[in-house]
Amino acid sequence: MVESNNKRLKILILGANGQLGTCFQDIAKKYLYYDFNFKTSQQLDLTEKEQISSLFSNEKFDYCINCAAYTSVDKAETDQENAFLVNAEAVRFLAEACKTTNTILIHISTDFVFDGTKTTPYNEEDLPNPINVYGASKLKGEQYVQNILKQYFIIRTSWVYSEYGHNFVKTMLRLSAERDELNVVNDQIGSPTYAGDLAKDILQIISARATHYGLYHYTNEGNISWYDFAKTIFEIKEVKIKVNPISSKDYPTPAKRPAYSTLDKTKTKQMLKLNIRDWRYSLMLSLNKI
Repeated sequence: MVESNNKRLKILILGANGQLGTCFQDIAKKYLYYDFNFKTSQQLDLTEKEQISSLFSNEKFDYCINCAAYTSVDKAETDQENAFLVNAEAVRFLAEACKTTNTILIHISTDFVFDGTKTTPYNEEDLPNPINVYGASKLKGEQYVQNILKQYFIIRTSWVYSEYGHNFVKTMLRLSAERDELNVVNDQIGSPTYAGDLAKDILQIISARATHYGLYHYTNEGNISWYDFAKTIFEIKEVKIKVNPISSKDYPTPAKRPAYSTLDKTKTKQMLKLNIRDWRYSLMLSLNKI
C-alpha cells in the first residue's frame, strides 16, 4: 500500500499494447515520479494464476490497472469459454493477487453490462442485465473484484477510441478512403470515450490517493448515436462522404447491442473530483493525432 506521499509508487499496467494501455505509455513519460511496469498479454498470461502470483509477490505493486480484456463482442458469442476465461477468471486471479499483496486494483469494465432498456443514463445503482456474452463475462469479472477486494475501483466505460489500435473512429476514416457512401446505425445511443482522457483521469485518481473505493462510471460528456459520431468525425476531418442513418435491424450482428447505454457520471465527478471533457472536444484532440 501507499506508505507516504513521498514514496515512489509502483504501478502495474496490464493490456499494455491495447488502446488504453498505449495511452498510458504515452502519459507515463510525464509521471517520472511513478515506477510503471507495463505488461502485454504475451509478457504475462493472465489466465495462468501462477504467473500472476509470482509477479505480484516479487514486485509488490501499489496499484494494478487492468486494461486487459477479451473485447471481440461478436466473436464472444461463439467463443464463450475464452471470453469468460479472460474477462472473469483472469480477473479473479488478479483480485486474489491484489488481496494477498495489498495492491489497489483499478479494473476497466463496460456499459455492456446493461440491457439498454432505460431511456435515462444508467447509474452505479442500476441492476446489470447483459444481453450478450461479452457483457456477461465482464459483469462476472466485476463481481469477482467486489467479492474479493475492499480496495478497488471498477470503472465502467463505453465506445472507447483513440489514435491507436482498432476502433470506430479509425474504421470510419479507413472506410471513407475506400467508399463514397456509408451506412451507420442511428438507434444505438451512448457516449464516446477518448482513451487518452480515461488514462489521464485514472492517474489523477492515483495522484489524489483517492480512497472512495467502489464502482464508477466514466465516459466523455454527452450522448449520441453511432450515426452522429460518424458524421462528426467526417466534419472535423473535412471528409466529403454521404452517411446514411440505418436501424440496427438493417445491420444484424451476432451479438445484440444495448439500444441505450449512456452512463451517469454524477458519482464519479462528485466522489473522485474529476472534470470530464465534452466528447466533441476530446474527439478533436484525438483526430489531430491521426
